Amino acid sequence: MNNSSAYSTPYESGNRNQTTTWASCIPFYERLARDFPTILHFEQIGISDNGIPIHAGVVTSDGVFDRVTLKSEKRPIFFNNNGIHPGEPEGIDSCMALVRDFCLQPERLAALGKTVFLFIPIYNVDGSLNRQNTSRVNQNGPELFGFRANGRNLDLNRDFIKCDSLSAQLFNQFFSAWDPDVMVDTHTSNGADYSYTMTLIQTQADKLGDGLGPFLRETMLPAIYTGMEQRGWPTCPYVNPVKVTPDDGIEDFLEVPRFSTGFAALHHTIGFMPETHMLKPYADRYDSMRTLVEVVLDFTVRHAQQIQALRDEAKKRACQKAQWPISWKVDHTRPSSFRFKGFAAVYSPSKLGNYLRLGYDRSQVWEKEIAYFDHFVEDLTIQTPFSYLIPQAWREVIERLSWNGVQLRRVETDQQIEVKTYRIEAVKSRAHPYEGHMFHDEISLTTHIETIDARVGDYLVDLQQASARYAIETLEPLAHDSFFRWGFFNSILEKKEAFSDYVFEDSAYEMLQSEPDLAAKFEAWKTDNPTLLSNQEAVLNFIFTHGKRFHEPEWMRYPVYSIMHQI
Repeated sequence: MNNSSAYSTPYESGNRNQTTTWASCIPFYERLARDFPTILHFEQIGISDNGIPIHAGVVTSDGVFDRVTLKSEKRPIFFNNNGIHPGEPEGIDSCMALVRDFCLQPERLAALGKTVFLFIPIYNVDGSLNRQNTSRVNQNGPELFGFRANGRNLDLNRDFIKCDSLSAQLFNQFFSAWDPDVMVDTHTSNGADYSYTMTLIQTQADKLGDGLGPFLRETMLPAIYTGMEQRGWPTCPYVNPVKVTPDDGIEDFLEVPRFSTGFAALHHTIGFMPETHMLKPYADRYDSMRTLVEVVLDFTVRHAQQIQALRDEAKKRACQKAQWPISWKVDHTRPSSFRFKGFAAVYSPSKLGNYLRLGYDRSQVWEKEIAYFDHFVEDLTIQTPFSYLIPQAWREVIERLSWNGVQLRRVETDQQIEVKTYRIEAVKSRAHPYEGHMFHDEISLTTHIETIDARVGDYLVDLQQASARYAIETLEPLAHDSFFRWGFFNSILEKKEAFSDYVFEDSAYEMLQSEPDLAAKFEAWKTDNPTLLSNQEAVLNFIFTHGKRFHEPEWMRYPVYSIMHQI
């Protein structure tokens, strides 16, 4: 039974407005792997928070599936991740058909050459089992689909750094072990209305740096857009309007490391997040997604050697960089342009309230050049330490570094080391929880040189390694998605000891006499806060907090230390 009808997917067997279930998807791949053991290897790689198996598959043209062997042969790795948001399922369905066609069409398999097609069929398996047709507001099909969040109600496309979910912990290790050259993580978008079925987010080219960045912007992206146009699916950049509608221009999405493409950048991997337009029919979204994956795969196969060379060069530079950017912002002074096909934006009175509502008139089609802001500039840069010192108490941080291939070594003897430390002066967090955390949006800190005690078993992270970028962008507190911003070090923000006011009153007075700096700060505070002088707790707390006598060294001192020289 070597024909496609014998291996039809649920999407193909239905009315082209249906998506597979997890219970149908996994047996489909298991059957293919049994019937075509020299083409497809398929296995469970872990479990979700709800205890559901997570699988991955490997397709090669020569039947070699062992990861260590494939990596030792320097085989190009193309990674297709699907179902991170199971309510956006066209990638899940199209991947099933593509893998089936690798098995049934010798010419398609042969076209892979030495390239490995690596895939996760459904990443958020918890969400895929939570099926309905209402969670994606106004989405045009399919008839039933999964839910965005996983079993802990987490959005897995915000979890790549903090790794609250078992899925993300698994993904970190899986991604690091395979180290793919190119990744396509499939999605569906909402937002403005326009003519395109497919839009595209890519790893921000400037953030990839010299070599990979220009290659992505000047060679790979134009080829992808041309390939999509030639195959009947004109594609535009992800529609992220500068103002309200695309008419006024669009700008690239800043894909910080919590997102899949930003996470990929930490590993010097070129990442794509195709976003089909949710208002288009599901069949069109399916066809355009399959086309996008094929176009990017074909380009990867043809340019594999160049991509691998550029990644190798990026990893070498990571070992040698004297400075690292840890924060980026869009450059509004240097727009590119994109010829965009849109619909007229129209405003009409709302039937619900006293305001005008936005709509799009599909009968009024326009096509023109619009501003496209696709350049980003470094917003904050740090001098690269020689090493970081991390006390062994922070095991959650150590785990995440290890999962991502960061090389660590243990301190072998108790010793004192001169380090650069950060003192946290102020933190402003989001008013409401964000993905299970009180994310720290604004951080003020000062830098100091101190001598600290390093203990046997503490960890050193030398930054002369390819994984330096991951370490720096997670350990520098001001980086976009640092561990500190996600609350991994919140306990240092709490002073542990307190005072009894009736006894401390005398001690506070003595401190003002013996500590001139404290006395000066107190005088300034009194000038700025005259109404608080009648508040005993406020007065004593200021002196207690800012004095040296009862200072707690760990309080507000960021517990990852920068060592600026080799030890």
